Amino acid sequence: MAKKAKVYSIEKKQARWGFVFTIPCLIFFAVFSFYPIINAFWTSLTNRQAIARTSKFVGLENYIYIFTKDNGGFPLSNSIRATLIFTIGTFIPMIIISLIVAVFLMQLRKDKYRGFFQLAYYTPAVLSSVVAASIWMIIFDPRGLMNQVSNFVMHTSGVDYNWLVDSTMLQISTMLIYFWKYIGYFVILFITGLASIPSVIYEAATVDGSSRWHTFWHITLPLLKPTTAMVSIMAMLQCLKTFSTQYMLFQGGSSRAPIDVITMNIYFTGIRNGRLGRASAMSIVLFLIMLIFTYLQLVANRSSEDVEY
Repeated sequence: MAKKAKVYSIEKKQARWGFVFTIPCLIFFAVFSFYPIINAFWTSLTNRQAIARTSKFVGLENYIYIFTKDNGGFPLSNSIRATLIFTIGTFIPMIIISLIVAVFLMQLRKDKYRGFFQLAYYTPAVLSSVVAASIWMIIFDPRGLMNQVSNFVMHTSGVDYNWLVDSTMLQISTMLIYFWKYIGYFVILFITGLASIPSVIYEAATVDGSSRWHTFWHITLPLLKPTTAMVSIMAMLQCLKTFSTQYMLFQGGSSRAPIDVITMNIYFTGIRNGRLGRASAMSIVLFLIMLIFTYLQLVANRSSEDVEY
């Protein structure tokens, strides 16, 4: 009995060739993403040092050390606390204000005004973190603009608010720098999401007598949830892996402890002190924190969609 010839549909052929063309990207992603994660996890289980060519398997000893020892006066618990404070203090205002600014820009009737403000808000995102931190260090100088504005608002004269010295003010300074640098980027993302909402929906709401606030709360926000979820995850991950801003302020003479985020602790442990095993263990802890927060945000977003449905 003759064998039946295999018949491939157009969809199967497209899927097969589509997979073939994605193989180079998958290989590139695996080499530069999966391999570093696996290698970091293996290194975290060894006592590898930067100046030593050999290493020995020590199991969970590095993890026990970073959670129980002070790590030269800068324990991981303090870094986790500093990272969470920075993330919460930057992430929440950034999402809320970038959404408000995006809605405001979409309300502008003339496109030339909208384009000007979009460019103005996005310009800081083009700058490197080092340049942004350097600019703000001048602004936070005792004779700088920030003290002058603070004295004007607080009705004081010649008071130094110690933006780069006091622990609390130092944390606020890092939040302001990060907020100024990245808010324009997320405003553009929100504008893209708002532009994808059909205008006929707003026209129908206007005909039905819906107010602007009612339209925003019951039409814009629900239709903007996919964009909001994407922006919130990106902003949160961006805040959790912050490094350059805190490092530049520390190099400028600020105290390390209040702004010793996990990434900076990893840098000092692995690069300055040469303890690659302990630094890799901290990296895995940061990776797990980012993974957990991302999962919680996806679950929360999915739950809200199910409730509405």
